[in-house]
Amino acid sequence: MNWTEVLIEVNVKDIDVAGDIAQMVVPYGIYIEDYSNLEQEAMEIAHIDLIDEDLLKKDRTKGYVHIYISPEESPAEAVAFLSERYNAEGIEHKIDTSVCKNEDWENNWKEYFKPLKIGEKLLIRPIWEDNYDAQGRVVLNIEPGLAFGTGGHNTTRLCLETLEKRIEKTTSVLDIGCGSGILSIASLLLGAESAKGVDIDALAVKTAKENGKMNGFEEPKLTFYEGNLTDKISGKFDVVVANIVADVIIMFCKDVGKFLKDDGLFITSGIIDVRENDVLEAFEKYGFEVVARHEDGGWLCFECKKK
Repeated sequence: MNWTEVLIEVNVKDIDVAGDIAQMVVPYGIYIEDYSNLEQEAMEIAHIDLIDEDLLKKDRTKGYVHIYISPEESPAEAVAFLSERYNAEGIEHKIDTSVCKNEDWENNWKEYFKPLKIGEKLLIRPIWEDNYDAQGRVVLNIEPGLAFGTGGHNTTRLCLETLEKRIEKTTSVLDIGCGSGILSIASLLLGAESAKGVDIDALAVKTAKENGKMNGFEEPKLTFYEGNLTDKISGKFDVVVANIVADVIIMFCKDVGKFLKDDGLFITSGIIDVRENDVLEAFEKYGFEVVARHEDGGWLCFECKKK
């Protein structure tokens, strides 16, 4: 069966952020082309000054991100996800897809996705990995797919580490833009009483439900909904967590308060550091006070409470 190559073209100034966002779609690596400093990097890395003419002709104003979608997944869903995230971050982009025939390497990426320790209590285990020692940690079993959220990305890790410190036996959790369901499932493994997740992506919800069952959680303890936040969710929660992007978080700020208990905690991540002030302005506008700020690799996570 054939894989699909997704080629993303962006202005070279946006290549790092574009690559970070692309990494959210696939857990097994990306390939980036950036020729903006070709001569300097050739000398520093390879110690050569003789460069192929075809490389010298490359457009130095553009950068390219390549990702590969397995036969079991939907390239259209990946393209829709990427386009939405790039638009939210104001990144001009062009996305093309093509079929690539692969025989030996289509599962090679699994060699690089190993059980991952998060914080002090959690171990994330890809389901094909049987050789691991949990060392007393609770184990979150996950089948990575198109629905992003494997625990390896900075934004997800920041959320998980924050949840670990905030979850109690009576905690109810709402996960906005739940993706693979990793935050909702982790909350229950860390001791939460109940968790709900919502996502506009049908494939994400399907993946989240399957991951939930794999970890022993089903309704009513764990429930996932397909649709918009305000259409599908009711009630108030001790913790609302959103690992999305800055513009979507800003948009949600006006509604999140309706779903948060008076002493509840709003945890937000997926925010690139250059958008920090925009997000802080939204918190102020809609009555949230930042009680903690966490940063990792240029990505931010905030803990907020209602004023």
